[in-house]
Amino acid sequence: MVDVLLGLQWGDEGKGKIVDYFAGKYDVIARFQGGPNAGHTLYVNGQKVVLRTIPSGVFHANTINLIGNGVVLDPVAFKKESEDIAVLGIDLKKNLFIAEKTHIIVPTHRALDKASELSKGNDKIGSTLKGIGPAYMDKTGRNGLRVGDVISADFKSKYEKLKHKHLQLLAGYDFNDFREEIAAWEAEFFEAVEFLRSMNIVSGEYFIHEKLKAGKKILAEGAQGSMLDVDFGTYPFVTSSNTISAGVCTGLGIAPHWIKEVIGVTKAYCTRVGSGPFPTELHDATGEKLRKEGNEFGAVTGRPRRCGWIDLVALNYTCMLSGVTQLVMTKSDVMDAFDEINACVAYEIDGKQTKQLPFQICDVEIKPIWQTFKGWSNDTASCKQFNELPEEMKAFVAAVDEYLGVPVKYVSNGPGRDQILEK
Repeated sequence: MVDVLLGLQWGDEGKGKIVDYFAGKYDVIARFQGGPNAGHTLYVNGQKVVLRTIPSGVFHANTINLIGNGVVLDPVAFKKESEDIAVLGIDLKKNLFIAEKTHIIVPTHRALDKASELSKGNDKIGSTLKGIGPAYMDKTGRNGLRVGDVISADFKSKYEKLKHKHLQLLAGYDFNDFREEIAAWEAEFFEAVEFLRSMNIVSGEYFIHEKLKAGKKILAEGAQGSMLDVDFGTYPFVTSSNTISAGVCTGLGIAPHWIKEVIGVTKAYCTRVGSGPFPTELHDATGEKLRKEGNEFGAVTGRPRRCGWIDLVALNYTCMLSGVTQLVMTKSDVMDAFDEINACVAYEIDGKQTKQLPFQICDVEIKPIWQTFKGWSNDTASCKQFNELPEEMKAFVAAVDEYLGVPVKYVSNGPGRDQILEK
């Protein structure tokens, strides 16, 4: 049996903490897509930990963790992340496994990412410049290197062949801007490749099926958010992988019938990092207050996030795409600071109301139709049970339930591991 946990907005929904909360109920936690631009933030013994590639179950002694083939892995970032975790007393060689078909980010991928983004000028996608997009392009272009390649005798020649192709592409840009960076990156890259060779590299699809046949419970952990899905997100301002539940099958090598529960994570409001459409974005003091109260700055990049009220039209869309069966609402305590709370219940486009996302959301002007809720102005972070929450907050949660037709089963009321209330 496989349950899926994924973000329903534009990422940064708090998935890391929620996976950590559920991890004790599962035998295996498996990342199925994305790259080191994901930043899953946990608080372990009061210490903040940001996981970029490694699944969020590594702090549970009896939980096995798998990086699936749908992920793109940067050996340098992976080595640093592993070393940071080791300081906390975690031995990854005991509980972390990496699928051999996982694609690798190489130094020239980072150069290509930077060159491509700079060339776009004002039309930047908002890439984190970590080489993720170019790595996925090589995957679909059938040129990529995979984790299994690092243990082959001719890895260096395969690397040089791919590098040569990238240098030809970079020649179309102002290549001199990147020569020194590539040379510097290569030294740490090959050091990190040696580290990667020492890890548990497995046939991911057979590994996961052995666990399934043994009756193990598996949680598939998504990265980024559903509105960034390469097929169904706000294209072209999207990531390079399928962030919805369909990505689990190709990202881990499992058949659809194994999937049972799909747990969707949403904030009580909305945020987005980088460029792209954001119908409920607030450009006023309220938006700034949301950013301040929610500490909305990227876990990996440090970039300030764009903030706005919750978008139920978009949430309904992503619940539909992934077949979400239950919801977790995070950062509900941020709403404590507001006298009124709004939720977008429809879009007005060209004078007509709709509850569907338009084909080209970038090219239309959307006016949100709001439903207003009374705030509660109480400190909910100290609540230990759902029934302790203010009636106004419970009414807000109930309205989300009703609109989406999917139950909000958990409400997170703070960053701590124990700050989550089951309804």
